Amino acid sequence: MNKKTRKLVYIAMLTTLAVALHTFEASLALPLPYGIKLGFANIISLVTIELFSAKEMAVVNILRVVLAGLLRGSIFSYTWFISAGGVLLSSIAIMLVRKFTKLPMVSTSIVSAIGHGVGQILVVVYIYQSWAMATWIIALFATSIPTGIFTGIIANTIVTYLSKYTKNMKA
Repeated sequence: MNKKTRKLVYIAMLTTLAVALHTFEASLALPLPYGIKLGFANIISLVTIELFSAKEMAVVNILRVVLAGLLRGSIFSYTWFISAGGVLLSSIAIMLVRKFTKLPMVSTSIVSAIGHGVGQILVVVYIYQSWAMATWIIALFATSIPTGIFTGIIANTIVTYLSKYTKNMKA
């Protein structure tokens, strides 16, 4: 299998995993306040940018949000836009951290979780036209650190394992 085809297969598998994790997490009944998630699908974002590039991570994240929305029947609903806003800002945060710093993956994951929360809040404030909704950011920030650590450790473990199979595939 040539390098380009191999890379495409990895991106397709990562996208499938991201959609599956996104859908699985949405179905969990966790004893957490509304809107707070563990961020399982973000593990795949971190793995993708580490093994490949920001471009591939953006592709995986866009496909994840669109496909998960289609599978759950929520595409273009308020919850879909809130999810998309979180993923967009999270992706931008990861790209900026990777481009301008040498932070370890766990720290990058925390910044990503914070970006996700801010993105969600910005969409909620826009939809409901009320800055009062922004007070929810405190709860999202408080949970961003433990969830960011959790997803960062898992992503780091996966990258350590997969890096031997994906050598020389960065764009």
